[in-house]
Amino acid sequence: MRRLLLVFLGLLLGAAAGASELRGTGDLGVVVERASGRLLIVEHSHDTRLAEIDGLGDLSHASVVFSRDERYAYVFGRDGGLTKVDLLTRRIVRRIMQAGNSIGGAISQDGRLIAVSNYVPGGVRVFDADSLDLVADIPAEYQPGKFSKTVGLVDAPGNRFVFSLYDANQIWIADMSGDPHKPVITRYKDIGKAPYDALITPDGRYYIAGLFGEDSMALLDLWHPEKGVRRILQGYAHHDEKLPVYKMPHLEGWGIAGRQAFVPAVGQHKVLIVDTEAWKLAGEIPVHGQPVFVMVRPDGRQVWVNFAFPDNDTVQVIDVESRKIVKTLKPGKAVLHMEFTPRGESLWLSVRDANRIEIYDTRTLEKVKELPADRPSGIFFTDRAHRIGL
Repeated sequence: MRRLLLVFLGLLLGAAAGASELRGTGDLGVVVERASGRLLIVEHSHDTRLAEIDGLGDLSHASVVFSRDERYAYVFGRDGGLTKVDLLTRRIVRRIMQAGNSIGGAISQDGRLIAVSNYVPGGVRVFDADSLDLVADIPAEYQPGKFSKTVGLVDAPGNRFVFSLYDANQIWIADMSGDPHKPVITRYKDIGKAPYDALITPDGRYYIAGLFGEDSMALLDLWHPEKGVRRILQGYAHHDEKLPVYKMPHLEGWGIAGRQAFVPAVGQHKVLIVDTEAWKLAGEIPVHGQPVFVMVRPDGRQVWVNFAFPDNDTVQVIDVESRKIVKTLKPGKAVLHMEFTPRGESLWLSVRDANRIEIYDTRTLEKVKELPADRPSGIFFTDRAHRIGL
């Protein structure tokens, strides 16, 4: 009897210990520590650091997507490394070197495929999300023996990936809905000069590529891809002084509030306002410097903007209703990235040269906390797992 009681107590204690270790993934995220090749795992319910993961290679332009259960982070390194990280066990599951120079990636609508956009060799490679085994290789060969850098890779509804060819002035759709080992490729040529980055609207309908070689953008309606690509916002900067471009803006940082999109203007000290029904310029907001990320709070009320060098110590907050700047913050040199918590009550930003993350209350616009981080850059929260294009 005594032995049975001891066994029962042991089972109870074991169950209690196991329960105390259980946690969800919905409030987790990662911060890229770019100089050291580490990933910092964080949580935003209590704004704390949980763990650091070493051994991720060159993270100087790293980006991250998440599995649909939010447990795994897929990290795309600039050195061509693709790393799968378990956020719960806090370890690397697998790491492969899939190319010589990569620029980002995407996860398919069904969560089964990971696509990576490569500069060297030019093209997109697609991997099984569970094993990281190669599923398909899509060389960006636009002329015999000539391969383009690929940029602006996003996931699209229908288990498709869409990306742009910087050197070829093209947009391609890779349809993986059939046999993923044999994707169906649709090519759109002469879409505009030097597409440098792209985004997909939150509803998954429009793919928009920014053009470095001209002051316009290229739009592809994925509901009607047979209509081809059309130019929008042509001549938006024709009346502005040409300025040196210190850093290309990231179009994934576009913000959409209602029928308005807030867009960083290439090489200009302004944010463009675009009517997303007519796809025409609806206004401009002068800002402190050349915008890099223009991010809308999840409820659509505010836009937060950071800037390229030499103005990268500044962040400005725009009120959407009045289109006025309501706050200018000075977090420190090299504010590289920003991320809202899922419902927008807080914003995290990385201050690379100060080795810290700052957390702001988006209602009061006051800083509420700092966390140490080694040369931080990208911040990514797991709610991205359920949003198209992120």
